[in-house]
Amino acid sequence: MIDKNIKTKDINKIKEEILTLKKSLLNFNFQKSTGQLEKTSNIKKTKKNIAKLKMEISKKIGEKNA
Repeated sequence: MIDKNIKTKDINKIKEEILTLKKSLLNFNFQKSTGQLEKTSNIKKTKKNIAKLKMEISKKIGEKNA
């Protein structure tokens, strides 16, 4: 789900990706609660991807302030 060239993206693009991942996470949780989700590992992967993107944003902000 995450692009390999994330380091070249700007913060706004990364925030857009986080938003779409959060929406898909919400959908996965709804599917899980209704019993329609077959791969529950998608929830864990999506959470990890969101965390990676957030960490990349904090790195970029840190580089700007340095």
